[in-house]
Amino acid sequence: MTAAAAPNPIRAYAAVTAAYWAFMLSDGALRMLVLLHFNALGFTPVQLAWLFLLYEAAGIVTNLAAGWLAARFGLAATLYGGLVLQIGALAALAQLDPAWPVAASVVFVMAVQGVSGVAKDLAKMSSKSAVKLLAPSEAGGLFRWVAALTGSKNAVKGFGFFLGAALLGLAGFWAAVWGMAAVLTVILLAAVLFLPAGLPGRMTSSESWGGWRSKDARVNRLSLARFFLFGARDVWFVVGIPVYFQAVLSDGTAEGRREAFFLVGGFMALWIVAYGVVQGFAPRLLGAKRQPEAEIARRAIRWAGLLVPVPFVLAAAAWFAGEPSPWLTVTLVAGLLVFGFVFAINSSVHSYLILAFGAAERITRDVGFYYMANAAGRLVGTLLSGLSFQLGGLPLCLATAGLMALASWLAAGRLGRA
Repeated sequence: MTAAAAPNPIRAYAAVTAAYWAFMLSDGALRMLVLLHFNALGFTPVQLAWLFLLYEAAGIVTNLAAGWLAARFGLAATLYGGLVLQIGALAALAQLDPAWPVAASVVFVMAVQGVSGVAKDLAKMSSKSAVKLLAPSEAGGLFRWVAALTGSKNAVKGFGFFLGAALLGLAGFWAAVWGMAAVLTVILLAAVLFLPAGLPGRMTSSESWGGWRSKDARVNRLSLARFFLFGARDVWFVVGIPVYFQAVLSDGTAEGRREAFFLVGGFMALWIVAYGVVQGFAPRLLGAKRQPEAEIARRAIRWAGLLVPVPFVLAAAAWFAGEPSPWLTVTLVAGLLVFGFVFAINSSVHSYLILAFGAAERITRDVGFYYMANAAGRLVGTLLSGLSFQLGGLPLCLATAGLMALASWLAAGRLGRA
């Protein structure tokens, strides 16, 4: 580390968390704006999936490079860079012309989403790495701090989903995009003014790239489990369920579409908020303060196994129902909330373990590699979401999520041999 004076850890943690909250609020809102706006324009599920592919693909490259950039220039620089790029992405998206052909619109939005993907992973890597370096060393301190950051971030992102849907219904696409860009600019200025000097993260000039994988087998195995875990979620989350619910809830009129925007956005927001709340309480639910690292790793394997049957049961319910019905909608909502609870425990344990496994002297690169796997899983899940829903409807979409969850459990099982 550099010899700069260390900042007050509580103040630094609060500043990093506030900047991350603001970013993720805009990230969630932007996702719902793009999804619902282009679905209303008649885009197919596969075309909708394409809109988000470069967003996820950008994360793969960004996470590898961001760890090295933070090691060279410091975590504050990469956090500011993420905010600046997100503002630029929003300003660019506002230039979209409804008169453009579909192919041109898809390519343009993909490029803008790619920039947003770079921005998100710069902000995420910076925030998570800072927690490793700022968290107290007493038992359970790291788990509590990372769970608080991750859980609150996802709750805020959930509100962003609802905000995006509400802005689309009330203000329209362009006013919503420009409004978010303006607010995020204010947040960037506040971060520059109030983020304390001396935020750790910069390594010595002798540090090298050190390879694309971690030197720790546990980090690599956990990253593989993360790849399949987030693939399992995004298979149904990105396209399948939002498009299905919008088709079921909308009567085809302009007023019906607006009501569907609020209902779909409200459900997606509720799911993300509940997921974030569970993540925040995960250390207490698991008794992490009294558990050694090895026991938490074993629990990661058990919770990965508990996730597997949920999407398969929902796929069977959708297949037997055949056509949309009230009981199927209730079953899906309840089942996806159960999925969210188990998924949140898995995600929170993973977020702790990557920081526990990662070496302090190369934490930004270990975290970058781990979130590269996260982004790759979301990329595959996004693509499979559109393809599976278009080819086999909701049953195939949910069954594919089950296969990804099964693969995550098998990958997590390898942690027991690390």
